[in-house]
Amino acid sequence: MANRSGFMGGMYAVSEWISRFTLGNLLWALFNLPVGLLLLSLLNLQDSGLIFYIMAPLVLITPFVFFPATTALFAKAREWVRKDENDLVENSYIYYYKENYLKSLGGGIVFVVLWTVLAADVYYFSTRNTFLMNAFLIMGILLFVWTINFFAVMAHYDMKLKGFLKQSFFITIGSPLLFLTIVISSAIVLYISLYIFPLLIPIVTGSLIAFLSFSAFYRLHLKIVNNKK
Repeated sequence: MANRSGFMGGMYAVSEWISRFTLGNLLWALFNLPVGLLLLSLLNLQDSGLIFYIMAPLVLITPFVFFPATTALFAKAREWVRKDENDLVENSYIYYYKENYLKSLGGGIVFVVLWTVLAADVYYFSTRNTFLMNAFLIMGILLFVWTINFFAVMAHYDMKLKGFLKQSFFITIGSPLLFLTIVISSAIVLYISLYIFPLLIPIVTGSLIAFLSFSAFYRLHLKIVNNKK
């Protein structure tokens, strides 16, 4: 067995974590390729009149593509946080993707509807009402954390879709510390990825957000379990 103590042991651990994050993120990015291409088209759009022709397919495919892929990524993050033993079949990204596909799709439809309504309100009121824009900003942050917690709850628990939605919502509004942890950690990762090192997006951004968010969620879960004993 290789010696994993001292400096070499530290280097091995770092390289192992980098490979985990990178492989998980590359698979996530690959499965999200259609969504990514549509987002790039939206960002590079010259004629605002064409926005509907990109938004419509983006809204339609996101529940089928983004949500199952991201749920699988959070399931991998659960492995990393809990230090579960890897299995080539049952703990693979593909396994989690298939296992949770239908429930992820159902949740995706709910969240995409909520995000679409919010985006339409922001688009309409962006130059009309400052107060409403600030309210929509707060709602957007709340919806973002709820979406992240939905992925974490789905990766960790076994229940019906309604249970996932309710559990993740109550966790979102009931734990200010978890809420702030997700907002701050995600904001830092996204800022660095979008404005400093964009190359991180296909390599590690999704994995980092999933890992940090699930770590915070799992600490809350353990605290609740211990308080019940």
